[in-house]
Amino acid sequence: MGVLVVSGTGTEIGKTVVTSAIAAAAAARGRSVAVLKPAQTGLEPGVPGDAAEAARLAGPSVTPVELARYPEPLAPDTAARRAGLATVSPEAVAEAAQKLAASHDLVLVEGAGGLLVRFDEAGRTLADAARLLDAPVLVVAPAALGTLNSTTLTAEALRARGLTAQGVVIGSWPAEPDLACRCNLADLPDSSGLPLLGAVPEGSGALSPEAFRAAAPTWLAPALSGTWSAESFLAAWPA
Repeated sequence: MGVLVVSGTGTEIGKTVVTSAIAAAAAARGRSVAVLKPAQTGLEPGVPGDAAEAARLAGPSVTPVELARYPEPLAPDTAARRAGLATVSPEAVAEAAQKLAASHDLVLVEGAGGLLVRFDEAGRTLADAARLLDAPVLVVAPAALGTLNSTTLTAEALRARGLTAQGVVIGSWPAEPDLACRCNLADLPDSSGLPLLGAVPEGSGALSPEAFRAAAPTWLAPALSGTWSAESFLAAWPA
């Protein structure tokens, strides 16, 4: 993977922590990594954003890049309009990712919210940027009730657009998963048609950077530079 697009089934589901974990696991294997955040919403200038947080957790060798920032926590297109600022086009996202890919082994493009959140006035989305890049898309999903529907809808949207889905990572696996979480873990591959590629424990973003980097590979499958096994994890949490 030269470029991997990281999307989600919604907001506040652990997308940035998953992106950070992938960056940390890849960096631990000696790969140069960049994290590109096309549109950061909900933060004023000067406050560290998602790309900076990924670099903080994953290590100083990770290159953070942010293309645009809007102060209100809204969809990028809406936030840009309300702030009187320019939107970010899929072409700009693709161009930035390609430039980073020329000097890095792996570029992680972290979206805002879900796959089809509007980025510009034309209604274009992260999916359009992924198409321009011809890059696979990783889906970050929650574990709780409702995830089968939202993850399957995201997978269907990717297939309808001819995009490659890399798989699914659980963004925040609870310390004491209830029955719905355990059943969802087993059912997600059949429902979505996508392989499980990891599960990041809840609260992982609060770890020290050193502890985060040491643990990150154990949360991710080999396809994401980790050592995590879906079979072993499912056996540990039977439905």
